[in-house]
Amino acid sequence: MVNTIFLDDDELWFPSPIYADGDGLLALGGDLSTDRLWMAYSNGIFPWYPYDDNDLIMWYCPLERFVIFPKDIHISHSMRTLINKHRYRVTWDKDFEGVIQGCATAQERNKGLGAWLGPDMIEAYTRLHREGIAHSVEVWDGDRLVGGLYGERVGNAFCGESMFSLVPSASKLALICLARKMEAEGVALIDCQFETPHLKSMGGTYIPYNDYMRLLTGQHDVDFI
Repeated sequence: MVNTIFLDDDELWFPSPIYADGDGLLALGGDLSTDRLWMAYSNGIFPWYPYDDNDLIMWYCPLERFVIFPKDIHISHSMRTLINKHRYRVTWDKDFEGVIQGCATAQERNKGLGAWLGPDMIEAYTRLHREGIAHSVEVWDGDRLVGGLYGERVGNAFCGESMFSLVPSASKLALICLARKMEAEGVALIDCQFETPHLKSMGGTYIPYNDYMRLLTGQHDVDFI
């Protein structure tokens, strides 16, 4: 970022996304209060920062948004076979704490450089869950939680945060079930935040920020930047 924009805890605001750098980094600082997080997600902004060596929250707003349209979720032949076998049970909002802890620690993610899902983030999103904003999808093998994902329902979008698998394809199954649920409820898009090969293989695609915001808000005749 050429001119770093700093936020403080006392004033609730964000700069225009036009000030984001090429990686989408928009601002530093502020807090993870529910009001600030709601404002952020309502404008396509999200926090993402390594908690082990950085005490400043980093806020991102990429102007090219990587999303999945629920109706376009890609279901491979192998995933259709897995679904038809009913090997795993999938639930909604039954164990948010288990899912967010799984996302933080699966494959020892919390021990690697750049680990971002630390205690402050877990506390903030657990609070969002209690307030009905953040939700989880759980994948069970019997009584054992073996995968899942979580994110926030904001406007006409589901903003995905993280997913994990303790068995092959559990996170794919969670994403497919999320997409089916969102399509049934008329939700326009699943925000993936950043491209990964896994998400691209599931149907991820890029759209401009203005299109993203029009879909999120349902306002079709407005330019947001």
